[in-house]
Amino acid sequence: MAGQISPTRSALLASKASLKTASSGADLLKRKRDALIGEFFALVKDALAAREQLSGVSKGAYTSLFGAKAWDSPEAVESLSLATGGEYTVQMEIQSIYGVKVPKIEVPARPTGVNFSPINVGARTIQAAGDFGGVMEAIVKVAATETKLRRIGEEIKKTSRRVNALEQVVIPGIQDDIRFIRGVLDQREREESFRLKKIKAKLEREKELEKAASAAAGSHGTAAD
Repeated sequence: MAGQISPTRSALLASKASLKTASSGADLLKRKRDALIGEFFALVKDALAAREQLSGVSKGAYTSLFGAKAWDSPEAVESLSLATGGEYTVQMEIQSIYGVKVPKIEVPARPTGVNFSPINVGARTIQAAGDFGGVMEAIVKVAATETKLRRIGEEIKKTSRRVNALEQVVIPGIQDDIRFIRGVLDQREREESFRLKKIKAKLEREKELEKAASAAAGSHGTAAD
């Protein structure tokens, strides 16, 4: 970049200002990255807990399902699954975590208005239906947490790339420009100082010559008298 800039004092001031801006930007991005990393590890714990919960409720639900089929018959269980017809609605809104847009997904409520009577359906089948409702809730929790985790992880990578670009390319480039401009200005100053010294020395020699000439002229006039 040094060959593309004009080595002037105004360019030096502009480069110093750019260096200050780039350094401040890098510091802000590093603070953002550190905050995101903290949020990321907190979400890792939540994601692991959500996965563990899903595994637990799934095992329980399938245990209930096998029991329901054994006691109430597979036909009764299938009839219930066709009769319920419940729908899950998922409410989602976008929230910002340190500037990262992530979805906030509300766990759906259990379906209502189930079209069966406890008199006609065994207790184990009812239990299995409720347990699989819990599985659905756990799946939504896992999806919400892991989506946040993925987006924050992507933002950490993007922020790290920006920090690296500033610290390894932009800032060193500006520092090179500053060194180049200072070198040129210092050289010019030295050359100007040397030129002024030569002029001063020349003027002093001319002054001495004028004094000598005046003294000689005065001596000659006195001798003539």
